[in-house]
Amino acid sequence: MSSQARLIPFSRIKRTFLNRDLGLLLASVGVQLVLGLFFGHAYDIKIFMATGYLVAAGQDPYIMPDLRAVFNNPAFTNLTSIGYPPPWPLLLGLIYLLTYAPTHNFLLYNLAIKVPIIIANICLAYLVKDILEKQGANTGVSRKAWLFLLFNPFLFYFTTAWGQFDSLVALLTLASLVLLNKGRLGPSAILLALAISLKPTPVPVVLAAMVFLWGAPWTKLVRYLATFSISMLVFCVLPFFIFGWDATPILNGWNNQFTVSGGMALTTLYELITGTYVLPGNWWLLGVLWLPAILIGAYFLQRGDQGLINLLKNSLVLILIFFLTRTWLSEQNLALILPIVLILVCLGELPRPTFYAIWILPLIFTIFNTSPAQLLFIIRPDVMVKLLQWAEIVRIPRLWGRMLIVIPWQVAGWWMVAAAYRKGRPTPV
Repeated sequence: MSSQARLIPFSRIKRTFLNRDLGLLLASVGVQLVLGLFFGHAYDIKIFMATGYLVAAGQDPYIMPDLRAVFNNPAFTNLTSIGYPPPWPLLLGLIYLLTYAPTHNFLLYNLAIKVPIIIANICLAYLVKDILEKQGANTGVSRKAWLFLLFNPFLFYFTTAWGQFDSLVALLTLASLVLLNKGRLGPSAILLALAISLKPTPVPVVLAAMVFLWGAPWTKLVRYLATFSISMLVFCVLPFFIFGWDATPILNGWNNQFTVSGGMALTTLYELITGTYVLPGNWWLLGVLWLPAILIGAYFLQRGDQGLINLLKNSLVLILIFFLTRTWLSEQNLALILPIVLILVCLGELPRPTFYAIWILPLIFTIFNTSPAQLLFIIRPDVMVKLLQWAEIVRIPRLWGRMLIVIPWQVAGWWMVAAAYRKGRPTPV
């Protein structure tokens, strides 16, 4: 048999797999587009839509007026201003100009806000697949990881349907770590700064990067931190001067995350006992417990360039310590660690049960947190109101349900921290 004849079957098989993969990709995109069109969290999507209008109209997005007339919807009143740094509001302004301004189509605007998130979900699947292949995982394992992220109900629910952009933050954070391992310090620092400027949850990764670059030549660490600091100023401070926005609401609310309890944090017990999630008096000190906790965690990490896998483990450890010691943790924030845990589990660096815990437990938790009802804001606000009224009737059982989910989450989280510290260090890759 000639060599040409032998190549024909292989080329057909390869073409079949490529066509199948394209079909799976299109199916994932299709499902996400449908979810993104018809669903949206009642609180977050309203804030995002209003912010997009204010930025596009040249107004200050951090001072929220009554916008009922703008959207012809009574729900757009008594809104709080957005609590995120300028990059996300600026992107929302662009989305408003491209969609709602020319069409005044509420559903289209809702979907358009999800488009960057859907793109991030797809890119995250391919980035994880690429990392696994380069780290020596077999084709079957990397393909399963790719499929998992393409059709993961956690990502579908919290990002595409809900409208939160934690997967975009996760994509930028993971990409920054890959670039850091390759020695591309400037782009890595810029991407990490952008991720933190979108949502501050990856802040502990800065310490992981410092641990990775620790040691001679010190110029690498200095250059990285300088690039990161300048980028943070550009992303978070400069827009206030350029657009004349008032930073007072942000400065006045600097301690909001330190004075509240609940979510998937252990302090959700406080809300169950007292009936409020606001911490009293000097209890706000619990809100900053995460800071000494991650500093202590960073101290015990092995310093220096130990390869990408060790960098991912160090980042995961510090993010987990941050999440586990906070007094408030939103369930969608766990999207930040989902791809990192997936990679480490696929490579045998973490126990498999912990992987299921970080995405199944938040999905169960959100049921007790009344979030599913709030996703009906776009298509059935009347049903949403009735479901929320019923949820208030069973408030105490719901809070007990939340607490029962938080406990195994804490166990799984600390188990991962211990496993990452205990596992032998891989050789640099």
